Amino acid sequence: MRVPLSWLREYVDLPAGATGRDVQAKLISAGLEVETVEQLGAGVKGPLVVGEVLTIEELEGFKKPIRFCTVDVGGAGGGTGEPQEIVCGARNFSVGDKVVVILPGGVLPGDFHISARTTYGRTSHGMICSAAELGMGDDHDGIIVLPPEHETGTDAIGLLELVDEVLDIAVTPDRSYALSMRGVAREVAIAYGVPLSDPALIDVPAPNALGYPVKIADPAGCDRFTARTVTGVNSEARSPIWLQRRLQKVGMRPISLAVDITNYVMMEIGQPLHAYDRTRLDGPIGVRRAEAGEKLTTLDGVGRVLDPGDLVITDDRGVIGLAGVMGGAHTEIADTGSDAGTTEIVIEAAHFAPVSIARTARRHKLASEASRRFERGTDPEITSAAAQRAVDLLVLLAGGSAEPGVTELAEPSAPRTVAMPANHPDRVAGTEYGRRTVVRRLRQIGCEVKEPDPADSSGPDTGELIVTVPSWRPDLAFPNDLAEEVIRLEGYENLPSTLPRLPSGNGLTESQLLRRRIGRALAGAGYTEAPSYPFVGAEVFDQFGLDKDDPRRRAVRLANPLYENEPLLRTTLLPGLLATLRRNTGRGAHDLALFESGLVFRPRPGAPLPPRLPVDRRPTPQEIAAVEAALPDQPRRLAVVLAGAREQDGWWGKGHPATWADAVEAARLVARQARAALTVRQDQYAPFHPGRCAVLLAVAADGTEVPVGHAGELHPRVTKALGLPERTCAMELDLDLLERAGGAPVTGPRVSTFPVATQDVALVVDDAVPAADVEQALREGAGPLLESLRLFDIFTGPRSAKA
Repeated sequence: MRVPLSWLREYVDLPAGATGRDVQAKLISAGLEVETVEQLGAGVKGPLVVGEVLTIEELEGFKKPIRFCTVDVGGAGGGTGEPQEIVCGARNFSVGDKVVVILPGGVLPGDFHISARTTYGRTSHGMICSAAELGMGDDHDGIIVLPPEHETGTDAIGLLELVDEVLDIAVTPDRSYALSMRGVAREVAIAYGVPLSDPALIDVPAPNALGYPVKIADPAGCDRFTARTVTGVNSEARSPIWLQRRLQKVGMRPISLAVDITNYVMMEIGQPLHAYDRTRLDGPIGVRRAEAGEKLTTLDGVGRVLDPGDLVITDDRGVIGLAGVMGGAHTEIADTGSDAGTTEIVIEAAHFAPVSIARTARRHKLASEASRRFERGTDPEITSAAAQRAVDLLVLLAGGSAEPGVTELAEPSAPRTVAMPANHPDRVAGTEYGRRTVVRRLRQIGCEVKEPDPADSSGPDTGELIVTVPSWRPDLAFPNDLAEEVIRLEGYENLPSTLPRLPSGNGLTESQLLRRRIGRALAGAGYTEAPSYPFVGAEVFDQFGLDKDDPRRRAVRLANPLYENEPLLRTTLLPGLLATLRRNTGRGAHDLALFESGLVFRPRPGAPLPPRLPVDRRPTPQEIAAVEAALPDQPRRLAVVLAGAREQDGWWGKGHPATWADAVEAARLVARQARAALTVRQDQYAPFHPGRCAVLLAVAADGTEVPVGHAGELHPRVTKALGLPERTCAMELDLDLLERAGGAPVTGPRVSTFPVATQDVALVVDDAVPAADVEQALREGAGPLLESLRLFDIFTGPRSAKA
């Protein structure tokens, strides 16, 4: 929401020296996010005046049309009153038109200095200005042509209101009232402690049976509809400069007087309006749901097929508009063409259901200023005042006359009340405001507060307040909402800073400590942690070469995924890690060692649907248990991926590339941190190379071997499908299983009094015997004196067989 400071001063008596920065600070303190304060006209310097075109000479022989004009600028032409000769390329003006002229010595936005100069063979003493050159908009099509009543020589800087400050406020969805000058002015008035001149407090005639007929078939979608008619409108009337400039400053483009007035009232009061050409309406205006297959061409010229959920405006010929979103082209007030020149206008001001408008706008991908306000919630009590404001402006600016008929259909509704303990804001904020402050702040935002009888409360700051919420604040529904209003108006910066008291004796759990040890160990071994999003697409399972019945294919599907091509929750960590590796190799990082620790998600067969939890109380243990029963299994896993060189070449010697052995060693490193014994055996498991894959087995306390993961080199088809470097290696294991298998108490090493005795053992075994079996046999034979054992070389071939 863009808020010009000059417009804001009409409703709030700001201090004389208050700047946009001062107002910004006040609003930020009150909880509104003012992103920027734009300085309009900064650096603009005159003489910038109104001129009258006296003569136009068409210059020929150039690539584009050029005009040599003489312009009367009154007494601004150096004090001589002589007309000024100016070269101009625009074609949208003629002799006798009033234009905006900047003379030599003036400065335009962007520090553009004007001086007399020779161009196209003539000397130009100034420039005739367009809206874009004055910073009034992006219109480069032609220069500004002013109404004829403005006198030559008048200062155009003040006339066009070029110098101003505009606050750009990021309005959150719960504060729809701030999408209007009225709403922002109320906040500024509260912040400065001054009265508010409410633009909606105007005299409104009572409804009667003489107004334009309206029928509402869906009161749930439209609970209030006001219609007013203005006749005798001057079709040649144009929006005055002040109206156009205010619309431009708030970011809207002036179109025609009737449309500009509806947009002006929307920005001023916050109520979207729509103007119909009464001569193009056929029968009563209706509000209903669309029928399947109905079509409408909206004001943007797009033909749309309507959905039965769309709320539409109709007449006897059919649909004439998408309610609360955009009107139809058939009943628009034409400004040009054969249909231009309407003199009878029907003003619509209605209140629509926010959810219905939001769904329609998203369904048709048609966001508008009106839908933006309706879907956040507008003031249902202001429709008649907004329609009256538009009628008054049409009468004032277009010479029309308001018909006595006033149509107003409204569903009966009662004001919303909220009961709140008087000390509730104190308990929420952790400080003492007192009942008097709470009541004062709530009344400032428009609430009616009924205080308890002193005899019924135990103290001056206790008891229950009955708060009637104003109609323009649909976001105030619970005591916490009211407490938030009190806290923000008192100033978030005034809240005391207190640290929570932590209970003693609660440190990190064993699982948390284990994850920290593993992270430090892998980082020390040269790995970089690379967390990734837990979302995957189904195609990755095919790229991994998983069997059709592989349990990793059974994934949890999200109802509302962030990305349409990744609707599933991961069942393995490798897709995210390998995507990170591919992204980094594509950016020139070829030697990589990455790891990630996180949850994977495995759906439970036959799991029940989760219950809908209440929001007004804490869920019961039974409700929490029902939710947990519906959740998928979420084991914690750890994975590493490697590519390129594991050790670089250098003066110290030759390096070596990352191999499957490095992936296995990473698993051993993790197992040591978990104090678990790990056995490695050959295996076949997708997505690994069948000849370079190992299953990781944790040895439990009872001696049984529990599979906890796999390590090895990825299959060449997998690396090709994923766009990975050749010989990429990976490892993934289940940390929960590893933790349960480990956890042996830490014992200090026994220091022997004898020197170390090392022994090389060479054995001849069959190729089918795994190295793990040989290692286990040696450990059993060596007994307790054995400190360490490792495989350091392998001999194969005919000579080893003879040995």
